[in-house]
Amino acid sequence: MNAGRVVIVGASVAGSRVASGLRRAGHTGLIALVDPDPDAPYDRPPLSKQILTGEWTPDRASLGDPTQWQAERHVTSAAGVDPVNRTLRLDSGLELPYDKLVLACGAVPRALPGTPRRGVYPLRTLADSLRLRARLDGMAPSGRLVVAGGGFIGAEVASAARARGIGVTIVEALPAPLSGLLGEEVAAELAGLHTDNGVRLLCGTSVVGVTGGPDVTGVELADGTTLRADAVVAGVGVRPATDWLAASGLPLDGDGGVLCDEFCAVDAGRTVYAVGDVARCRDPRLGRHVRVEHWTDAVEQADVAVHNILEPRPVAHRHEYFVWSDQYGGKVALLGRPEPGAEVTVVRAGGPRRRFAVAYHRGPRLCAALTVNWPKALLAARRSTGTPDGAEAAVTAWKSL
Repeated sequence: MNAGRVVIVGASVAGSRVASGLRRAGHTGLIALVDPDPDAPYDRPPLSKQILTGEWTPDRASLGDPTQWQAERHVTSAAGVDPVNRTLRLDSGLELPYDKLVLACGAVPRALPGTPRRGVYPLRTLADSLRLRARLDGMAPSGRLVVAGGGFIGAEVASAARARGIGVTIVEALPAPLSGLLGEEVAAELAGLHTDNGVRLLCGTSVVGVTGGPDVTGVELADGTTLRADAVVAGVGVRPATDWLAASGLPLDGDGGVLCDEFCAVDAGRTVYAVGDVARCRDPRLGRHVRVEHWTDAVEQADVAVHNILEPRPVAHRHEYFVWSDQYGGKVALLGRPEPGAEVTVVRAGGPRRRFAVAYHRGPRLCAALTVNWPKALLAARRSTGTPDGAEAAVTAWKSL
């Protein structure tokens, strides 16, 4: 089976899975992987979990060796693409012709305002994780860490720092971390995980600058407060890494995401595909394009792209929306996508630690479920998803656990 020359921009989970999947499916043509990160390919979820805590050595996050997939490896950035002549231009000046192009170039962290200082860390690459881990090790046990942004990454960093005894303050612009996704009531309940573990949580304000020089000594907040800090982590989100596509003529949304159909195809001729954090893929159920920054979506989109590159009858990507987060020795899991205006039912479990489950539903239909430190509740939610009375079934099951 030969789909010609397949060039993949990005060697993280989505890009490497396309490369390995093509070979497993019998593709015999050229595969080229383009990524400037010399450590790629590796899995990103462990960067804020097992790698940052020191439980894993970096090799355990590896996704494999491109030579196993007989793939060319170009450790450089993509600089431009010519869709008409089907060529990819690299920063090195090399041009790679392609028959199929897969955009798996991921995202880049949003920076904090102000002049960069030593001790201010993004967390996107393996090198970022190792640098931050070394800083935290040097700060323990009496250091002070400020985490800008209380999303899943920020929460995991806070958890890793608290395990070392480091004092942590999370600064969150929303009324509660993740309230834009989960709603204020549920987000406030989830925020209790931080306070239960000695984290100071400042909500409704944001970081507007950093102090010190050359090393960071603190952060300035929008409410006029200055917090002392020995290190700062920027967890204020990411944006698609698509600046290099601006002149390509490929369809981009306002945030830089690559617009693609439900088959992950960017163009009508199905020569260009987009997968992972960079893809704003059409969801027929919602009737609109959606960009999802979750590992599970990246894996599923990669598998769809492999099939559609090799087979004449395309299959559609189904957005399953599942994300998990390891925090303070437990696990937070979100199955499905909470819908604005959905009803919310909370079931709390007993025990020494915070443990609860949330059903987001419209009448009997279960839209999404959040579980906190309750694996059996997550299994019950999975069994109830897609059933006519899924919400009632899930809540009844939770109450019986």
